[in-house]
Amino acid sequence: MNKIQGIYAASLSLFNDDLSLNVERTINHADFLIDNGCHGVVILGSTGQSQLISISEKIKLINSLPKSKNFKKFVVGTGLNSLGDAINLINITLSIGIEYFLVMPPAYYKYKDKDVVKYFEKIINKADKCKIILYNFEKLSGYKFNIECIKQLKKEFPKQIIGIKDSSYNIYSHYKNDNFSIFVGSEEKLLDSLNLGCQGAITATCNVTSSLARKVFEDFHQEKIQTVNKKLCDVRKVFEKYNLISALHSYMAKKDVIFKNLLPILDLLPKEDEKKLFEELEKLDFNIDYL
Repeated sequence: MNKIQGIYAASLSLFNDDLSLNVERTINHADFLIDNGCHGVVILGSTGQSQLISISEKIKLINSLPKSKNFKKFVVGTGLNSLGDAINLINITLSIGIEYFLVMPPAYYKYKDKDVVKYFEKIINKADKCKIILYNFEKLSGYKFNIECIKQLKKEFPKQIIGIKDSSYNIYSHYKNDNFSIFVGSEEKLLDSLNLGCQGAITATCNVTSSLARKVFEDFHQEKIQTVNKKLCDVRKVFEKYNLISALHSYMAKKDVIFKNLLPILDLLPKEDEKKLFEELEKLDFNIDYL
């Protein structure tokens, strides 16, 4: 079975001045990322402020995705605590021909592995054509996947559970399955994970590092000497000093003012932090003009 693999950006969402979702510009940005090195993008992930976007706007965006030349390369995040809304969003997305989803268990509530298995069972029973990449990020959901839970999900739903984005980093170096893709959530882990047999990365900072990350990926598979991995990791380290979404929007806003618009409770970086961000990136010879 061919596994999904490569460099995926957790794509930013773009908003108008009135904070309504700009569907066309959001899709255009996703296309830009693919044109500049990404194998694909995650639409409506946490980096795309999915939890803050209304259901109606999500549906409008999803129904517009086929306008993109790259829409078959899109993965859709549900970004929802509601089981019913998640199933509805998945089925709408399946109806337009997109079958890959990044799904995190509900946030806030405390639950056990058996509850996680039951949650995904409910989704798959209502949308059995979906292909799910589990989202393992304890800081966001309060739950951390373990290997036994993944094994059970993979055993019960071999066609639907196809991979994991491991942002808690307790899985990627310990679990392997020939029919299961493992993506790390940071460029700092990319090369190490590839050496361990993983399939790539799904990251927020690939909104700005896509060409560097793609070169690391291609050089690895072509057994070439790595020449840009250190720079890629160093750029990631700079962005990680700040709220990632705020830092990325502040950075991209130098190229296009529409990126200044974020949904509350998020905001751009304070001016002092923004200045430090650009100064540190300049030291790495990483310039907004390259985008």
